[in-house]
Amino acid sequence: MVTMLPLIALTLGDVAGIGPEVVVKALALPEVWDVCRPLVIGDVRALTEARLGVPVPPLRVVKQAKEATFDFGTLTLLDLGNLDVNAAPLGQISTEAGRAAVEFVLKATELAMSGAVDAVATAPLNKEAIHLAGFDYIGHTEILADVTHTPRCTTMLATPGLRVTHVTRHIPFRSIADRLTVEGVLDTIVITHEGMLLLGFPQPRLAVAGLNPHNGDNGLMGREELDIIAPAVAAARAQGIDARGPIPADSVFFQALRGDYDVVVCQYHDQGHIAVKTHGFEKSITITLGLPLIRTSADHGTAFDIAGRGIAHPDSMLAAILEAASMAARVKQASM
Repeated sequence: MVTMLPLIALTLGDVAGIGPEVVVKALALPEVWDVCRPLVIGDVRALTEARLGVPVPPLRVVKQAKEATFDFGTLTLLDLGNLDVNAAPLGQISTEAGRAAVEFVLKATELAMSGAVDAVATAPLNKEAIHLAGFDYIGHTEILADVTHTPRCTTMLATPGLRVTHVTRHIPFRSIADRLTVEGVLDTIVITHEGMLLLGFPQPRLAVAGLNPHNGDNGLMGREELDIIAPAVAAARAQGIDARGPIPADSVFFQALRGDYDVVVCQYHDQGHIAVKTHGFEKSITITLGLPLIRTSADHGTAFDIAGRGIAHPDSMLAAILEAASMAARVKQASM
């Protein structure tokens, strides 16, 4: 029986930034076509050499996903026709680009939820732009959780050799400790465990980072480790999850890079992001765990300062596409 390669929807992100450029550059690489059928979701008017700073391959423009065909060297675009490029100047925050970026994501999500595509890989959007456009979201994860009615999800950040997830994400630093609960930490551990199974780890080893310096020194510098994190780890282990911790944050990433653990559950955004981006920024990606669909993303911003210059690196977008294809193929195989 011939199995079709996974069909991956790729959103262009904020068209005033480098999203369209890194998508085009990634799709020029044969390794993408070896593992998936890429369908770009966007607006044809954003894909010109004048805007990207690089040549654009021949375009096959379709209005429905079922019309798409796939050949290396040709970019297949599901054209939403929803963009006035004159109102979305390169390198600038704009309502037009913010609105279009969200609409690209909503369409890709619709296709994934209906089974028309097997996974979604997203180029970066700009939080200020989507707020200008009237959307009350912090980023992709919040959009996807809302439209799929998902009550529990988390963001994994991954680069070769290191993976992290987060109990809290986009909140002010002063609010972190107040937002930690046993239930929240446990939920993140469980979602992380489930996500690692989907990523192909049959017996994932989870490290759970502490919050305070030296794990709080047995309560001298905070009780979060004693009252919240340790009970959550114990509850996870009672469910059969191989979780260890809390482990002091100043050593847990070294231990993971050494091979002791497959993933680190972090307590807040920068605790995990700094470690991953220091270790391997250019190839880091994000994976949203807990959704009823597969979603990966390039782990960088819109880079307005270099938009249109043709110098953006596609490494992160490429890694996001390859991971989405790998996850989708694994799901397809498991369902056969």
